[in-house]
Amino acid sequence: MGILAVRRWSSLAPAERERLLARSTAQVFDPGLMASIEAIFRDVAERGDAAVLEATARFDRLKLGSGADLRVSAAELAEAHAGLKPGLLAGIREAIANSRLFNEAEVAQTAGGWRQEVRPGFLVGEQFAPIPSAGLFVPCGKASYPSVLCQIGTPAVVAGVPRIVVVVPPIPGGGGQVDPATLAVACELGITDVFRANGPAGIAALTFGTAMIPRVRKIVGPGSPPVTAAQVLAQRYGVATQMLCGPSESLIIADETADPWRLAIDLLNEAEHGADSAATLITTSEALVAAVETAVADQLPRLSPVRAAAARAVLSDLGGALLVDSMAEALDIANAYAAEHVQLATADPERTLASLRYAGEALLSQDTPIGASSYTLGIPATLPTGGYAQLNGGVTARTFLTSTSTARLSPEALAELAEPTLALADHEGFPAHANAFRLRGLA
Repeated sequence: MGILAVRRWSSLAPAERERLLARSTAQVFDPGLMASIEAIFRDVAERGDAAVLEATARFDRLKLGSGADLRVSAAELAEAHAGLKPGLLAGIREAIANSRLFNEAEVAQTAGGWRQEVRPGFLVGEQFAPIPSAGLFVPCGKASYPSVLCQIGTPAVVAGVPRIVVVVPPIPGGGGQVDPATLAVACELGITDVFRANGPAGIAALTFGTAMIPRVRKIVGPGSPPVTAAQVLAQRYGVATQMLCGPSESLIIADETADPWRLAIDLLNEAEHGADSAATLITTSEALVAAVETAVADQLPRLSPVRAAAARAVLSDLGGALLVDSMAEALDIANAYAAEHVQLATADPERTLASLRYAGEALLSQDTPIGASSYTLGIPATLPTGGYAQLNGGVTARTFLTSTSTARLSPEALAELAEPTLALADHEGFPAHANAFRLRGLA
């Protein structure tokens, strides 16, 4: 048996198609997991910092002395920033700079809002403002992820959110240390509210507020199924989240012109994340799949044993290769899949893009790899997973903006609305609504 699970879509049973389309989303909504996360939420709601400390001791094997120890001090932030290797700091600054360019361009489209006279006397529009507070979750378990804080912190700063709070789990076995590179990103962005805490408990703290960790109005950030389940639960308590940012996934649509060596590189990019990720190649070419199999086998030894094992698990289960009968079928599958990352490795990626409706991001050509978008390309890289790209996009400055609709009517325009408004108000039985016109002498 090869490394890649190779399936022909037209031959798959409906249940197997559904399993591949659902990927790891089922883990997030597992009743047992949701019940355990809900217990953590109740505990944090009742006992605050004490519950967060206990969860961090239990799940992260870190015993902190008091709630004050949850906060990463200004001295820790400064020390991490000062001690970072110059090359890594330069990479962080490049990632932030490019993300800032993208998000500033987006915010420029909303600056000052908009007004338009859509009919004579009907002036409508919108104005925009940053949300009052945001909680940013940065994972730390399988690896450290300073890139995540670049990706979600920069848009929040560009949007102008007045209070930004970061929660990041401590480094496993690090005695309470938080990843220095993540702290350096916080310094670069001017974020000072940073807390070390267990993931679900930290999200619960952001949801309810504790003596140490502030309550926020919106929480974003990718994570494991427990972290994602915690963000789903936070919505029950009035906190907005970005659905869903779970285990990483990619879909590569390739035709016979694609380079199999580079296809293998980009498949392994997502496959190395962990066994709950997904990395799938869709193509009409059996010969291409065979060549990619050979290239993956050649490249796997370049990974660490842990990453190679994760890649093998992904490519033999939730990922691998899907053979289709036509590129039209490939695009139908891609739109049903609605992947986090989609790469178009075709002879004419612009033409392929025209039929792609749902994806967290679309990377056109093999010269635009997923690895670039994950770090320094600047477009959103914290993206919806599990098919939720059918509903929303990635985390950008717009994620942290709220809009207020505006309207202004001329007296003549108001009079035009009298008859149809009265008909609706009388039908629904709301006389005060009708009196807004009748008592103005408009009926």
